[in-house]
Amino acid sequence: MSVQAASQTVVEDGSGGMTRAVNRMIGGIASYVRWPDGSAASTRVMCLVGTPRLTDRMAPDIPGPGSIAVRLMNAATATDRTDCDILFLGKMPVADRRQLIAWVRGRPILTITDDDAACIYGAMFCLNNKAASLSFSVNLDAIGRGPLRIDPRVLRIGGGGGSS
Repeated sequence: MSVQAASQTVVEDGSGGMTRAVNRMIGGIASYVRWPDGSAASTRVMCLVGTPRLTDRMAPDIPGPGSIAVRLMNAATATDRTDCDILFLGKMPVADRRQLIAWVRGRPILTITDDDAACIYGAMFCLNNKAASLSFSVNLDAIGRGPLRIDPRVLRIGGGGGSS
């Protein structure tokens, strides 16, 4: 598996600092994605499954035009949906996570998690909170298995990284 360390942002002190950082980071990541239909949809749908670890208020903030609508659901419901552009995986049973990652393969769905900092379970982007900062790792193998095109700039943000 090829994982690359990437962007890091400082989390503001006080109430809501982590929430703002998570929502900016998710929106920033999504802004670097090109879906295969070529459309610049004004609204993308993020299906949220599980319980996010870093914030209980998901409202991703895309830089520039557009927005992300958040839909809460369980693993079984998510696989019945056809409108998920982004799948956010919070804390959940490993079996559910594996089922969702298997379902996403080959589909134009961006996967992000905050419950797998090492990116070992197959999400494309994995958020990590360390010492008053928020960072993400990129799972190049997961990205390579799907039809989404990720702007190379987001893959180079950290200036390298390792593999595992």
